[in-house]
Amino acid sequence: MPQKYKILIVDDEASLTTLLQEALQESGPYEVDLAFDGAEAINLIQKLLYDVVLLDMKMPRVDGTEVLKFIQEHSPSCQVIILSQFADLKMAVESTKLGAYEVLGKPYDIDQIEQTIQRAVERKKLSIDNKLMKTELSRKTGESEIIGESKIFLQVITTARRVAESDSIVLILGPSGTGKELIANLIHKSSNRRDRPFVPVNCSSIPDTLLESELFGHEKGAFTNAYTAKPGLVEVANGGTLFLDEVGDISPVIQPKLLRFLETGDFRRVGGTNELKADVRVISATNKNLQEDVRAGKFREDLLYRLNVITVRIPPLKDHREDIPLLVDFFLKKKSKSRDPKKMNAAALSAMMMYDWPGNVRELEHMVEGAVIMSPGPEIEISDLHLADRQMESGPETLSIESIEKLHILKVLKMFSGNRKRSAEALQISEKGLYLKIKEYGISID
Repeated sequence: MPQKYKILIVDDEASLTTLLQEALQESGPYEVDLAFDGAEAINLIQKLLYDVVLLDMKMPRVDGTEVLKFIQEHSPSCQVIILSQFADLKMAVESTKLGAYEVLGKPYDIDQIEQTIQRAVERKKLSIDNKLMKTELSRKTGESEIIGESKIFLQVITTARRVAESDSIVLILGPSGTGKELIANLIHKSSNRRDRPFVPVNCSSIPDTLLESELFGHEKGAFTNAYTAKPGLVEVANGGTLFLDEVGDISPVIQPKLLRFLETGDFRRVGGTNELKADVRVISATNKNLQEDVRAGKFREDLLYRLNVITVRIPPLKDHREDIPLLVDFFLKKKSKSRDPKKMNAAALSAMMMYDWPGNVRELEHMVEGAVIMSPGPEIEISDLHLADRQMESGPETLSIESIEKLHILKVLKMFSGNRKRSAEALQISEKGLYLKIKEYGISID
């Protein structure tokens, strides 16, 4: 079931407003609230985050102009559609100057209102996408290809897709460079929230003094240079997914505020007094041992339990080496500028299969990129990988190419329990070629 968009109708004509509410809730993925005057509308907007407000301009107590000004100051991503019997050119110009998306006259047509709401929602999505693109926090939020066919890695993918079906909080554990954000993105794109924002936050790259403001926003005058109110990333992610990368680096000062938000969905902007509520699914990730940090007093135990409702563990690259050829091929195509990408020769690939990869897939990507640039010919050789300063897993750097190849073939055969067909496919050689290599090197599988 898709996520519903929050709509607020503000109009003092109770009967027409109720009919419009019923029509919208029956026709689309909308959750519709009502306010019958401007003051009631402002009270609701202070507590809840709306995607679209349908706003009448002529109301007692507080008119539509004041409500529109309040929305633009306190909830600028909210789209406002003016509904009025006085929809003349002058009012339309004044309303759009104040930030209204569109002006519709009364009596209104329900189909026209629905179409306008759909366009307003798309405009909000585009606005959010632009905000994300203008910050470092939007890195790699688009479509990303996940590469891997090993049994252990496919289990991770299966688990990620299974947990995507719920709204439970997920903690992704794995060493640095294993692709934790890719898995978080996969969970988001496999969930009912796929059409709403995926907002990544690198908690280790934002100073403690700014992290609270980035997450929860701030009010005008909250601190020096806070000239306007600013929605936080929690509000940007409303209806979607908030990804807290390196969550183990959040300071003890911010941890209780994050815990409260996870428990209730409520938060306050820095410098604000009003409680806001956001509907956000939280996925977090870390390469740290949070249990040890809890014992050391660096991380709250109750926060760990709240983050760790469901755990997805990503193995280091050395535990699924059979995926290395696929990854190498993918990065060669990605990093090569020409239409005909460079190739990795057998000796170089064998060396990569034996390397321990402390930096995991990220290190592999960077090594391939460097080899593509530095290799003089169309084929990348072992010397182009610059492995001299790196520790080979299975022996000293002075191993001959033949020794490396023998060890690599032996390792692949063990991976596939001696199955020559599967081993030959992984090695990208024929079964006959594998048989000849086994005979040449005197390899035996116990």
